[in-house]
Amino acid sequence: MVRPNIGIINAMIRITVGLTMLSYTTARLIRKPWRQNSLFMAMIGAMKVAEGIVRYCPVTALMEGRQEKRNQKEQESFFNPS
Repeated sequence: MVRPNIGIINAMIRITVGLTMLSYTTARLIRKPWRQNSLFMAMIGAMKVAEGIVRYCPVTALMEGRQEKRNQKEQESFFNPS
């Protein structure tokens, strides 16, 4: 089970933007099916919708993990002479 790492407002924005991207690229794929970049953009839109529904973003989790490691290193290397 993944712990949600984005808020409700952020999730709603991701769902809205994802559905907009998905519908726009689907319409473009119907008109010009040979365009490969439209397929890629449709996949990104679908991913944003899924992130909004689940309220978990892997990029945010990665950045939070890096920040925690950086904070631990800073605390370990901090020297207090008193």
